[in-house]
Amino acid sequence: MDELRVIETPADFEDAVRRMADGEGPIAVDAERASGFKYSQRAYLIQMYRRGAGTFLFDPPQIPDFSALEAVISEEEWVLHAASQDLACLREVGLDPARIFDTELAARLLGMPRVGLAAVVEELLGIHLAKEHSAADWSTRPLPQPWLTYAALDVELLVDVRDRLVERLDETGKSALAAEEFDAVLHREPKPVGPEPWRRLSGIHGVRSPRNLAVARELWLARDDLASRTDVAPGRLVPDASLLAVVKALPRTRKGLADLKAFTGRASRTELDRWWVAVERGLSSEDLPATRVPNDAPPPPRAWAMRNPEADARLRLAKAAVTEIAETFEMPVENLLTPDHLRRLAWHPPTELDAGAVGAQLERLGARRWQIDATAQKISLAFVEASQAVLDAEKPVS
Repeated sequence: MDELRVIETPADFEDAVRRMADGEGPIAVDAERASGFKYSQRAYLIQMYRRGAGTFLFDPPQIPDFSALEAVISEEEWVLHAASQDLACLREVGLDPARIFDTELAARLLGMPRVGLAAVVEELLGIHLAKEHSAADWSTRPLPQPWLTYAALDVELLVDVRDRLVERLDETGKSALAAEEFDAVLHREPKPVGPEPWRRLSGIHGVRSPRNLAVARELWLARDDLASRTDVAPGRLVPDASLLAVVKALPRTRKGLADLKAFTGRASRTELDRWWVAVERGLSSEDLPATRVPNDAPPPPRAWAMRNPEADARLRLAKAAVTEIAETFEMPVENLLTPDHLRRLAWHPPTELDAGAVGAQLERLGARRWQIDATAQKISLAFVEASQAVLDAEKPVS
């Protein structure tokens, strides 16, 4: 393979746009971030391939305006693998497709046993695709040639993969439902950040004291502020486990914090004053966090049998029914129907346990029409059976 160049000058960008416009068919797109290295989730490399045009490796930090490229390709079909992972960073630079084909999702809907890009390429094209640079720091400059080769291959084979998947979707009668799923991914609203993002700290669920939680909050906020300002991944400054060690130990002095051996990380000592100020804020705060966060989610299913036997029966019977349907569709259960949708439906069923009412509630939860058509009738029958079983169990023995 010839040496690959990253597109970073206006002249090279204009040439790439012209060539992309002259190409034909779908456009393979991928993006590389620096997750685990940088705080931001921005794209540090965007790869594209189109038949008749070739492969292009764009350097987003060096390209201030992607609008000329967007105007040429936005209405064409974009082929991505696990599109939900890349759409946000592509939109951040002004690249937003009108329609997509998600090769990873298509592989799931077809029931393929492995859906990673390398596995799908190998099964469909018989080509071994090495993935040794997937976790690299893509903010590195200049990017090494082996990394660029890896990045180029991620898109150069993607249109061929798409074509094989289209054939299989047609053969199995899944083309229409796949189109619904692709559209749902494209238009899915970003998950909103919770009011207390510090509760994402790993292991925090085991902390029950409000005072300890206050220290956890202040440490997390202090680390997040530093990570944001320096654009360094929070865990690379101080790992979650180190913050949790401080939360559990509750050192009462700066020296006590410095002497805590479990408090490690590249910024654990260089920013010691920052962490100690955060600990002091947590120790003195009158704004103590609640130990339990209210939410509208049902309790864990393991508790249902005691708390709500009828809901437990509904869930058990409906899960069995949905599993059976998934087997006939030859796809994973979670792609046939989101498990959380079924749990919420079983915990708060409609007043009428018929297919129409069940389908309407599934639609409100976010299920697609094909999913509703496939499952609503059997779920409603399972709910009726569960209600009857509970009534029979409550009848006195004569």
